[in-house]
Amino acid sequence: MKYEILYALLLGFLLDCLLGDPQGFPHPIVAIGKLIAWLEKALRRLFPRNKAGELAAGAVLWSLTVAVSFLVPYGLLLLAERVSPWLHLALQSVFCWQILAARSLQTESMKVYTALKTGTLEDARHAVSMIVGRDTQQLDADAVTRAAVETVAENCSDGVIAPMLFFTLGGGPLAFVYKAVNTMDSMLGYVEPPYKNIGCVPAKLDDVFNYLPARISAIAMLLAGGLLKLDFQNGLRIFKRDRYNHASPNSAQTESVCAGLLGLRLAGDAWYHGVLHKKKYIGDALRPIEPEDIKRACRLMYATTVLMLLLCAAALAVVGMMG
Repeated sequence: MKYEILYALLLGFLLDCLLGDPQGFPHPIVAIGKLIAWLEKALRRLFPRNKAGELAAGAVLWSLTVAVSFLVPYGLLLLAERVSPWLHLALQSVFCWQILAARSLQTESMKVYTALKTGTLEDARHAVSMIVGRDTQQLDADAVTRAAVETVAENCSDGVIAPMLFFTLGGGPLAFVYKAVNTMDSMLGYVEPPYKNIGCVPAKLDDVFNYLPARISAIAMLLAGGLLKLDFQNGLRIFKRDRYNHASPNSAQTESVCAGLLGLRLAGDAWYHGVLHKKKYIGDALRPIEPEDIKRACRLMYATTVLMLLLCAAALAVVGMMG
């Protein structure tokens, strides 16, 4: 089907908007996570328990996870194509739906907003602990809000825009490769033991896979902020100044744009697994942060997503016409 990826992209986005991540529905990313956990345990037993052995285990884990994540959807698509081109399109659309996380990101971050507005601080801490990797037990209300805004800003890239770009380039199989790379980084990419060595290769390759998508996402977010009548000039200024104020070369790209557009100061020191990590700030505190900023970040995330969806769809349409 000539425009299959285009149709699947639009249908997948629509499904994500309507359904999000329904409870009880089997999700491939959960399966990928279980595969990573199983491989980690198995490979730790097989390789020597020293730096070199753990580095090698991490490399093998990455390779096997990526191979499975590509071959399973590729094989399913081959089988679907033998049955019907419409089944093939339907399966691609479902794959697209399952690699996009816009609705889920909004839903989970708005749980933090609701807890801040109508619940207790403990409720808010628990809600934000579901979407961040840092320790949340000691966060005050402003820190909880800041963590939620940061999560929406960062995951706009690796949870929505980047998978959309990989899907545009290679359909479900390539998109699931990206999601596998991102999931390995989330599970293993920590700088403290026991993940420091085995998570080294997954963390570095996640940086490689996200290098261009993070920057494309930042530019799209800046343009979307302008369309939303946010502070475009400050967004551009903070992006230029603070886009590398993070241990990762990619994470601060969209965070800096979001901070500038909203006039907030984000990031700063955070605790992970009981260890304090010193971090630079991103943005300037032109005003105090407030729970409404979570809503603003979600609107910005969706505006960025729709803008990139239109750009990807236009690119696929042009390629289809040329073909």
